[in-house]
Amino acid sequence: MAVYKSNFIIRIAGCIFIAIVNGENSNLKQYTTMKRELNIEEWNRAGHFKFFSQFSEPFHGVTVKVNCSKAYDYAKQSGNSFFLVYLHRTLKAANAITAFKYRIEEGKVFEYDHVHASPTIGRDNGTFGFSYVEYKDSFTEFRDAANKVIEVVKKSTGLELPDCGINVLHCSSMPWLDFTSVSHARHFEFADSCPKISFGKMTGEGEERTMPVSIHVHHALMDGYEVGLFAEEFQRLMSLEGEV
Repeated sequence: MAVYKSNFIIRIAGCIFIAIVNGENSNLKQYTTMKRELNIEEWNRAGHFKFFSQFSEPFHGVTVKVNCSKAYDYAKQSGNSFFLVYLHRTLKAANAITAFKYRIEEGKVFEYDHVHASPTIGRDNGTFGFSYVEYKDSFTEFRDAANKVIEVVKKSTGLELPDCGINVLHCSSMPWLDFTSVSHARHFEFADSCPKISFGKMTGEGEERTMPVSIHVHHALMDGYEVGLFAEEFQRLMSLEGEV
């Protein structure tokens, strides 16, 4: 299968936008990723960025309890996967918070137009594989595309490292654990600024169903304030009835 990739740069109002176009054959859908380079010296977090960029472990994280009753009811009543319902709402929340779209590349900070998901997918034999699921505003479109990805990963072996960019959230689900905190295995020599979000076991009944959500982010890109904005927006979306 022929694969082509091309990059081009657009300058708009003094900002640099870089478009990355990927495609496979002319009959397949192409997608375009846009990113804008921030002027660090004019950024109100310039000092924070320079300070925390020097850390060998610049990630910080919290665990919050999220009420998931409405989202769970919607998933069960509509016959949808609860995992895909909350994964889609996670991406909606992340794309609504600018800091969650920041990434560090060779010492520079870029803001992407959208972020997608790189979730772990469990298999029947107890192992898991990595995956890449593109964000779609429509849950139906997101679900249909995600199910195809999940089917492929479930039939594969090994980790199946996805071919994707860094504008992703690293997501993992641990539905067996009602955890209160999470730590992540990290290769400190590998440049990484992607947020990491983990979901735990749902507990409770009726309108009191909750699950723990762990949120780890790069401190050079955001602080507790932005994490709080994300948590608030995610809870708002999880509290909505019906398709979001």
